[in-house]
Amino acid sequence: MSRILDISPPISSRLDVWPGDVGYRREVAMDFANGDNLALSAIRTTVHLGAHADAPSHYRADGVGIGARDLSYYYGDCQVFDVALARGERLRPAHLPGPVEAERVLFRTGTFPDSEAWNEDFAALSAELIHHLADAGVRLVGIDTPSIDLQEDKELESHNAVADRDMAILEGLRLEEVPAGRYVLVALPLKLEGVDASPVRAVLLAD
Repeated sequence: MSRILDISPPISSRLDVWPGDVGYRREVAMDFANGDNLALSAIRTTVHLGAHADAPSHYRADGVGIGARDLSYYYGDCQVFDVALARGERLRPAHLPGPVEAERVLFRTGTFPDSEAWNEDFAALSAELIHHLADAGVRLVGIDTPSIDLQEDKELESHNAVADRDMAILEGLRLEEVPAGRYVLVALPLKLEGVDASPVRAVLLAD
């Protein structure tokens, strides 16, 4: 039986979100502690919460929403890379520690170590890397930071490269305890019609 490695941060009001975005809040409608016969609650939050999948509509005006995405992007053979990268640097093909061997690749940079304490100088991917990975047959890229682009990048060079190559994106992953290597990725987005992203419960299956 495969081991399940959870690569999603816990979701709570402590989880930090992109500056200016809507933080997580849970509103309780019914509670056993109040004498109710069941528990009932609602949440208000950004859809770019914790481990999440960006939709093309997030970075292209004519892009589809997350509910219309082919789920095969988010399930299947996956490779985790541990990369040596400085804070605020973009990952380029020369940084890859080995050959690309899977259709889905996740990058552990270690540059956003605490999901509950925002740091602006996290590392990101480069458009050059995106095209290199696409040429190698990669369909999905993921990273352990809030974005595949640097925080100050308003042009979104890597997001746009992903759009040009018809790839998928996972962001906000927790990979600090995951050894580099091959896995099966399961990170299915919710079927949210017309929405620009979806939180996911991202896991890796390891033999």
